[in-house]
Order: sequence, then structure tokens, then C-alpha cells
Amino acid sequence: MNRAFNRKKDKSWMHTPEALAKHYIPYNAKFLGNTEVEAPKGTEVVKDAVRKLKFQRHIKKSEGQKIPKVELQISIYGVKILDPKTKDVQYNCQLHRISFCADDKTDKRIFTFICKDSESNKHLCYVFDSEKCAEEITLTIGQAFDLAYKKFLESGGKDVETRKQIGTLQKRIQELESENSELKKQLLDLEDQLMIAHVPPAGSGSMKPLSTDVFDMVPFSPVTPLVPLPPSNGCPPPPPATLPPDYRKDLFGAEPFDPFTCGSADFPPDIQSKLDEMQEGFKMGLTLEGAVFSLDPLDSRC
Repeated sequence: MNRAFNRKKDKSWMHTPEALAKHYIPYNAKFLGNTEVEAPKGTEVVKDAVRKLKFQRHIKKSEGQKIPKVELQISIYGVKILDPKTKDVQYNCQLHRISFCADDKTDKRIFTFICKDSESNKHLCYVFDSEKCAEEITLTIGQAFDLAYKKFLESGGKDVETRKQIGTLQKRIQELESENSELKKQLLDLEDQLMIAHVPPAGSGSMKPLSTDVFDMVPFSPVTPLVPLPPSNGCPPPPPATLPPDYRKDLFGAEPFDPFTCGSADFPPDIQSKLDEMQEGFKMGLTLEGAVFSLDPLDSRC
């Protein structure tokens, strides 16, 4: 199995970018299953997986079990494997986790892809019988990966390091706010102790002012709000330490996570970890039968 693409020339994709970005391309296939493999890429790796799953299916067929039918939905968000009748999603393979995709030239129906499992982080090889559409499905996955990679860079992939710095600064702000709250509490406790120390014993006559100030001024209370002083030297007062209410709002909205609607704001740790993971996945690239799909190295773009 061998196909090479020259990235210096325009590729003739079979679908419009809008079809994969705003919708999805559906395909019907039979699902032979998935199995763990030792490497994220390699023709021999998928060949061994195909042999293993074909043998398992042969045993199940002899027991009267049929190969289940599935619907594949391919878009820039990944490859979904659904039950064709109920539309229940059985697997959702994100494109940055797919590292290898191949169709078998000796069997026009068989195609496979290797995807890193999101929970176990194991590499799983998925094998399908596609009724002679294997090559078209392989190319469609390649096109979807190509578009997803570009959109990731355009929408925020370049700013991953900047977002890391923002996340670090926000964490420091939270730490300082926590320290400030603790200092306020200690200051209030100290004031209570001073008040108790200056209370005269019972029957000692009228209470004297607590102030020992030579000007006989009211003692300073740390809990009394101060009137802000006018700007000095033409410099405005510093901004308030508190952040706007919507500053920590999740710009990605509700689940599922959408990596293509990024903006210049903060990213919680869980979102940042997903961006980091996508960066690593796209950096590895998608191999289609020996042709690596990747644009300029991410290291030079981020």
C-alpha cells in the first residue's frame, strides 16, 4: 500500500471545505472491530490488526454472528461511528488523535485507521468493510485532517504558549487574592485583641478615648473603607484587584469542546490541556499509506 501526495501542488479533494466544516460526510460500512496496537503508525501494524480482527470475525461468523453495520460521519471534528438505526454514537475519534489511515489495495473494501484512545491513551486500530469505498473514505479523513489542522492554527493554535502564560498569571492572581483574604482576617483578629486590651475594668469611672495620638485623632481602623486620594503626578489610581464577572467565563461554551471558536482570553486548566493535546496530535501528523499530512511545523507557528 503506497500513495504519496506532493504538497507543492493543489490536491483535488472530492468534497468542499464547507461540507466538512459545517456538516459531515456520511458513509455506511461494516465494523470488524478495534484492537490495541503497539505503534501509532505503520503499514505492517495495521496489517497485523486486520489479520487478527478478520480471524475473530471468522470465528464469530461460524457461531452465527453477523458483522454489525455502522454509519461513519466524517467532519473537521473527527470520525464518529454510529448505529445506523438509532444514531447512537459508539465511538468518537477526534482527528488530532488519528495518526494513520490506510486502505487495502489487495481488498478494495477494507480500510483502517489508528486512533489514540482518550481515556486509556492506548493506540487502537479500527477496521471496516466499506463495500469498495475504502479509498474514498481514506481520502475524506485526510481532507478533514488537513482542514482541521489549518483551522486549529487560524483559530488559536498559534497562541498556545500565550495562553499558557495567561493561565499562569491567573493562577498567581488567585493565590494573591487568597493571601490577601488571609491577611485581612489576621488584621481583624489583631484589632479585636487591641480593643479588648484597652477596655477599662468595671467601676473604674468614665472610659477614656482609646486614641494615644498626640493630635487626639480617631484611631485608624483597617476595616473602615478609605476615601480614595486624588491622582498624584497626573497618574490615575491603579485598577481594582477584582476581575470582571465574565473574565473566567468558558469561551468554548457548552460541551462538546470546540477548538475552532477560540478567542483572546483566559483558558481553564482543562481547556488548556485539551489545546496542548491537540498541538501534540497535529504535530505528529496523519499518515495516509506513507504520506504524512502536515503543514509547517507547529513549533515555528506557536
